[in-house]
Amino acid sequence: MRIMGLDYGSKTVGVALSDPLGLTAQGIETIWREKENHLRQTLSRIAELAGENSVEQIVLGLPKNLNNTLGERAKRSLEFKEALERRTGLPVVMWDERLTTMEAEKVLMEAGIRRENRKQNLDKMAATLILQSYLDAKHFQNTQEP
Repeated sequence: MRIMGLDYGSKTVGVALSDPLGLTAQGIETIWREKENHLRQTLSRIAELAGENSVEQIVLGLPKNLNNTLGERAKRSLEFKEALERRTGLPVVMWDERLTTMEAEKVLMEAGIRRENRKQNLDKMAATLILQSYLDAKHFQNTQEP
């Protein structure tokens, strides 16, 4: 079962896909848009990628505050979740993404990616980390069941 991971931002959406076994996540692209509320093309591209890759589920990052509350960004992500479900017909799971962007920045720095090239890859890397975290938790849960 292939799963898609998304890092939803004000102007970009990072996209990652799992392998067919649902073990590893790979970043595939960053979708850019001019304005935050102009989502039609973004949703269309996500639906296209989901169809091309036989995606059965979407994991969407939920940007909680460090104190576990939901701020404005999280509320926008929940609205995006509803739009995704309507557009794709797929179940969308919200997944805690706290500090994922900082971790993605660190990974890109350690990989030697130049500062001017990091933004091109940051959201895709964040989506990969969100999805991999979800896959790892799911795998751990499955190995703990009797």
